[in-house]
Parts: sequence; structure tokens; C-alpha cells
Amino acid sequence: MTKPSSPLLPMEYSDEVAAAKARGAPIVALESTIITHGMPFPGNLNMARSVEAIIREEGAVPATIAVIDGILHIGLEDAELEVLAQTEGAMKLSRADLAFAIAERRTGATTVAATMIAAARAGIRVFATGGIGGVHRKAEESFDISADLDELARTGVIVVCAGAKAILDIPKTLEVLETRGVPVVTYDSEIFPAFWSRDSGLKSPLMLNSPAAIANFQKMRDLLGVDGGMLIANPVPEESEIPRDEMEIYITRALDNAERDEISGKAVTPYLLDSIFGLTDGRSLETNIALVENNARLAAEIAVALV
Repeated sequence: MTKPSSPLLPMEYSDEVAAAKARGAPIVALESTIITHGMPFPGNLNMARSVEAIIREEGAVPATIAVIDGILHIGLEDAELEVLAQTEGAMKLSRADLAFAIAERRTGATTVAATMIAAARAGIRVFATGGIGGVHRKAEESFDISADLDELARTGVIVVCAGAKAILDIPKTLEVLETRGVPVVTYDSEIFPAFWSRDSGLKSPLMLNSPAAIANFQKMRDLLGVDGGMLIANPVPEESEIPRDEMEIYITRALDNAERDEISGKAVTPYLLDSIFGLTDGRSLETNIALVENNARLAAEIAVALV
């Protein structure tokens, strides 16, 4: 592990990330919530290693981000990754509690918002994830809106995902992103994807069909002095998708189960994902892994094009 120059923030780079920063190589940030809260061991570890390997194959360096015993890690050594994959009770960290976990020397996995904050602090401009959070269904009653949306508006990181998670109210999520001035670009499609499905039924605000074009768009934003992030929606590979009409049946059942069990707050998303896993006999997890790997590949290509 290599510590950064500032002694004030307990932050460490993995040896691979430190070397990449020293030579100006492209780096792709990765969240860790998908490891601790997204799937069981050892599947989570295999997925994390596969995603990191894909990024290396595309000429970039992976930086999985997590807080371990109060230290913000930008990149994990393989042994640390294995330990994290088996950690029980890790906090799920967003903007509100990232600093809390560091100050209290806790261990936690970073969500989209927290990963963006850490990546920006480390000078990493591209981040690959599965799907972003957003406006939950019936948010007009619960006021449940993910901090991911505000983070995209304020933090200058390109986030590559497979769209907003399909359990959300996607039209309202896109409306909030538009209000916040966040560019939403779908890669090689005019239709915005819905995580497990390639088609949300909604037209994408913007479309670009090459990593170089995405990088050029970001460079123009930099020249204009436009703050904030950019959302790149990358449709799941066709052979791995679960069609939207079919997924909507599972999602409706999962939402009914969550309401019955009085699930709320941060517990909602992992509860719904676990419920959908059961309803689809594991197909949703297979699709989830395929889309994360697909996003990692595109993110690495964008990071290379930005250098």
C-alpha cells in the first residue's frame, strides 16, 4: 500500500494504482457495495476479480474503493479484496456517512455517491458500476431519492452504468437528472436501458457510439468549465438481458413483498435485489454480472481515450 501525500486524510492507494498515477496511466474506479451487499461469497469475489481483469485487458488500471478500519482505500490488493468479500456487517456508505466511517475507524463499502467522492479526491475521472440509484417508486409518499443523483450533479466523474436500477421510477429519475443538468448519454442506442433490460421504453436524452466521442464530449465540458459528472448508460448485452415486460412482473412482486415486510431506507434496494434473485431463479444475478463486466470494459475504453 502507498499512502498519499496528505497526512490529514487516512487514505491509501494500492501499489498498482499508485504506480498508475505516477506514470499518468488511465484508471477506472469501482464501487464495493456490489461486493459486500450485492451477492454472496465466493461469487462476489470471482465477479470482482473478473471485472478488474477486464479493465486491465483494455489498458487501464482498476481501483476498487472501500473503507477498511477507517482507511479509505483507493484500489485493493488481492488479499484485501478477498477479505472484504467475506466481511459481514460492513456499512453501506454514501455521502452522508463516508466521513463517519473513516472518523470512527469502521469498515464500509462505497455506493455510487461515495465512490464518486473518493474517485474525485484521488483524481480518477471514470467509474464503472452496475446501475445508479434514483427516484424510488412512490417517492411522492416516501421521499426516497438516492443521493447518487445529487452527486452526479456536483462531482466531476464519468459514471458508466446499465441505466438506473429497474426497481426505480426511471422517468422521474431522468427528470431529476435533467433538472440537475447532468448529461445522460446512452452508448450506441437511442433508447435508455433499464439495468437488466436493454429497453426502458424511454428515449435517451443523448447518444454517442464510441469511447472516443464520449471522451471528446467530456473534454469540451472541461473547456467550458462545466462542473459535475456525466452518466453513460451502457445497455446490457442482448444475449444476457431479461426483457422489460418480464422483469416488471418480478419487480412488482418484490415491491409488494417489501411493503408487506415494512422495508425502508437503505435496506430497500438490497431487499428488492435479493427478492428478485429468488423470483428469477438466479437469472437476475447472471444478468447483473454480465452488465457489470460490460460496463467495466466500456469504462476502461473511455479512460484510455481521455488520457
